[in-house]
Amino acid sequence: MVDGGDGVTASRYLEVETEAERDGEDPPLRLVNESSPQHNSRSRWQHCYVSRLRIVDTVVVAGAVAVAQVARFGTTPEAVTAGTISGFSYTMTSVMLGGLWLAMLAIHRTRSTRVIGAGAEEYRRITTATFQLFGVIGILSLLFQGDLARGYLAIAFPLGLIGLLGGRWSVRKMVARKRAKGDCYTSVLVVGGRRSVLTMTRNFERESASGYRVVGVCVPGSGYLDDEHIVVDGREIPVLGNEYAVVDALAECGADTVVVTATEQLGHDGIRSLVWDLEPSNVDLVVAPGVVDVAGPRLVMRPVAGFPLIHVEKPRYHGAKSFGKVAFDMCFALAALILIAPVMLAAAIAVKATSRGPILYRSERIGLDGKPFPMLKFRTMVDGADKQVADLLGRNEGAGVLFKMKDDPRITPVGKFLRKYSLDELPQFVNVLRGEMSVVGPRPPLRREVEAYDGTVRRRMLVKPGLTGLWQVSGRSDLSWDETVRLDLSYVENWSMMQDMLIVGKTVRAVTAGSGAY
Repeated sequence: MVDGGDGVTASRYLEVETEAERDGEDPPLRLVNESSPQHNSRSRWQHCYVSRLRIVDTVVVAGAVAVAQVARFGTTPEAVTAGTISGFSYTMTSVMLGGLWLAMLAIHRTRSTRVIGAGAEEYRRITTATFQLFGVIGILSLLFQGDLARGYLAIAFPLGLIGLLGGRWSVRKMVARKRAKGDCYTSVLVVGGRRSVLTMTRNFERESASGYRVVGVCVPGSGYLDDEHIVVDGREIPVLGNEYAVVDALAECGADTVVVTATEQLGHDGIRSLVWDLEPSNVDLVVAPGVVDVAGPRLVMRPVAGFPLIHVEKPRYHGAKSFGKVAFDMCFALAALILIAPVMLAAAIAVKATSRGPILYRSERIGLDGKPFPMLKFRTMVDGADKQVADLLGRNEGAGVLFKMKDDPRITPVGKFLRKYSLDELPQFVNVLRGEMSVVGPRPPLRREVEAYDGTVRRRMLVKPGLTGLWQVSGRSDLSWDETVRLDLSYVENWSMMQDMLIVGKTVRAVTAGSGAY
């Protein structure tokens, strides 16, 4: 699994799993090459990670059922034994519920090394396991007329679910901090052409939270030289041979995982032989099918005639226009406007008191299906700033067709503060209520930007532009034009409600940090 940083990227690789992993168990400890100390290192930190998750899950579940019991029945022995279910006291019921809850988490493989730290998939499994458990309990209580207190379940269910998700989030943050220091990563040997190696290495470096780090490459057709290497963003990575030297390369670089992009050069027999060669060691084999920026739900693997064929489902553009997303946008925007009303009032007073001109600035943007609309913002520049653009084009620091300046002379002192923390964009919740924008979506473009679009970039307008999006939580103005387009297109083609919620959560962190905004 590879986490797309924005947490929101999903699996794009086909992992060759053992029978134990397919059955939902953690990978067994296998023979490890003593010359590859990183194998042992990875096993240690993954084992510690999973053990810590077990402790956190147990504490959260036990705490949730205990709080539910105390809140519903109190602490006196008479209160606890008064409500009984088929002869069981509620203390026994709490113990059984906690055991079943932990069992459901194990059945759904929420602690599998294939998903821990993998963003939405890890959270999805926890949520599915919890909903299924309480759904089954509710159905059984109805069918057998069990006298199970609804208030007890109503407290345990949300408390436990929030606690489990929060526990996973806190443990992931701890590991992310260690990875930022160079610890807790999976070392990778990439087998593929130079162009594929460069692309994959850059992606792994950009998404450092995924924990993958390329330590060596095998290039098909290469004449292996001791001093041969490739350079990626200033880092030298040794070339350790061709596609048939993988085992020897592993002994030299000590990688934990082999990522194969050269499937055509290796062929069916070559990949099968590689699987057999790696079987005695604690090394994972990952096959990259060459499909990029496609989320996991759109990838379905079906074995046909002995071949593991990956079916890529069509993009779900219309899903982003569904009732569920519209309802979420309306409810979220209305609640946000009520909560931030004092902040908006203070911003409006500051804008009006410190510079001449209107409080709000109406910027024409191009929305869904190419239709223009007036996007609302607090004015952050001097009045008439649009007329000065032509004189400043020579100092443009923006990427691609974007016009950006880090030290734009048109920005007022108050406007600079509002922009840093994105407070100038708060009036756009009104655009959301008017149906012109969505809470999450591609960046709303200007008309002159759209006129410069090619056919590929125009696909951004297949959904409503958003107040925030992947571009907002992945660097904001610091992103290159190509990276901005890639993130927007990735969102358009892989939209989901879970992704929207994760982006909203990350937006709060990005705005608070104030980085990449000018």
